[in-house]
Amino acid sequence: MTDNNSMEEEMTLNSGIAAFEAKHFVRAAELLEPLADAGNAEAQYRVAIMAQNGLGMVENQSRAYRHMRAAAEAGLPLAQHGLGFMYLEGECVDKNPEKALEWFMQGAGQGLQGSMTTIAMMYQDGNGVTADPEKAREWFHKAGFDEM
Repeated sequence: MTDNNSMEEEMTLNSGIAAFEAKHFVRAAELLEPLADAGNAEAQYRVAIMAQNGLGMVENQSRAYRHMRAAAEAGLPLAQHGLGFMYLEGECVDKNPEKALEWFMQGAGQGLQGSMTTIAMMYQDGNGVTADPEKAREWFHKAGFDEM
């Protein structure tokens, strides 16, 4: 890729993210879908959200899962968290609490507070794991919460 192409791709990505954040989902989809299909994790994460919820495009659960998983595997913490929720809730994929915990652990390993908090709540409530108040406290502490 030439520097010009990568600069153009970066500008398209930034414009697509701005459109996504402004809730201009049709425009965001136009800009981000080609980048997602080309393997850009930031674009894949946002296209997954749009496909999952029918924002700016027809709802497509398999596409949402495919892009979220690709972005998660590329190491994007928010996508790891998003994929964890897909497995935890059985959205876009069969419910699998063990896989959910694995993906939340990856997000937590990158410092994502939301993943740490979700792990704590899973242990607190016994959601997909054996309830363990001590592990729940540890994870709430890691997430930055004082005594729970």
